[in-house]
Amino acid sequence: MATGREVDVDMAVGATSRAEMASDVDVNMELQLRKKSRFGETLIEGFLFVCGAISILTTIGIVFVLAEESLLFFASDEVSLWEFFTDTVWQPAIGRFGIWSLMNATLIVTGIAMLVALPMGLAVAIYLSEYASHRMRSILKPILEVLAGVPTVVYGYFALTFMTPILRGIFGDDIVQIYNTASAGIVIGILVLPLVSSMGEDALHAVPDSLRQAAFGLGATKLETAVRIVLPAAASGVAAAFIVAISRAFGETMVVAIAAGAGPHPAPFINPFEAAETMTGHIVRISGGDLSYGSIDYNSIFAIGLMLFIVTLGLNIFSRWLVSRFREVYE
Repeated sequence: MATGREVDVDMAVGATSRAEMASDVDVNMELQLRKKSRFGETLIEGFLFVCGAISILTTIGIVFVLAEESLLFFASDEVSLWEFFTDTVWQPAIGRFGIWSLMNATLIVTGIAMLVALPMGLAVAIYLSEYASHRMRSILKPILEVLAGVPTVVYGYFALTFMTPILRGIFGDDIVQIYNTASAGIVIGILVLPLVSSMGEDALHAVPDSLRQAAFGLGATKLETAVRIVLPAAASGVAAAFIVAISRAFGETMVVAIAAGAGPHPAPFINPFEAAETMTGHIVRISGGDLSYGSIDYNSIFAIGLMLFIVTLGLNIFSRWLVSRFREVYE
């Protein structure tokens, strides 16, 4: 008859055996679940990695070229870094390189564009997300996105031949010049409208329906639910859409090159019904002329481009921070 000590030894041996068997099973399962090398998947993975690396290297190369050529501009005896950021006149012929002359016109055009795009884009986004039926949404959203596919040069001539005559008919030919920043800003607002409405609708649509049902259960109307419940819940996504739209409008080129006019306008005040040259418009105008390589005018293109890159990069970084900081997570 086995004693208690022998029984304990047998139980310990049995437990050890079961643990070893479980360990062997885990090892076998791990070996079975281990990724098997397949030539096709390896090839696709390598191709995707190369594409990502090329995009990153391209961005680095653009930044390097902008920085290198801009340093040549700022290293010139004719250019002062302090005057570049503080002077309000851009006249290379007399050695005046004040970026605020071009920056001010760019900000005015961008501001007019946002006055058009942000309210209309938000209203369209709320309608598509909260009011439109599935069938209506499937029709309207592609139509809006068609606007994003229209070449910007077409928008430029639309501003010059359609929007400017309307403004001149409303305010008078003696007030509104043929080339003016107002028509360019309005048309740029129409251009970025699909971006605001599409991104805004995605942010609103991502809000859980449980919030809407709870608001309806408390007696809220559809408008109250959309404005006071859904919109605050999607505030980070909507704000990110606004910032991306500002960045897009800030860097628009062909519309301002065609409709806003040529020649930098001294800062700080610019009449929106008068011609003024933005940063992108100035780059297009002088780069189309006979510029000798290494001249001060040639290098100034890259200095202006670097400023555009810094501003748009800052807006995009702020947009990503805004989304991560105020994003609402629902279980």
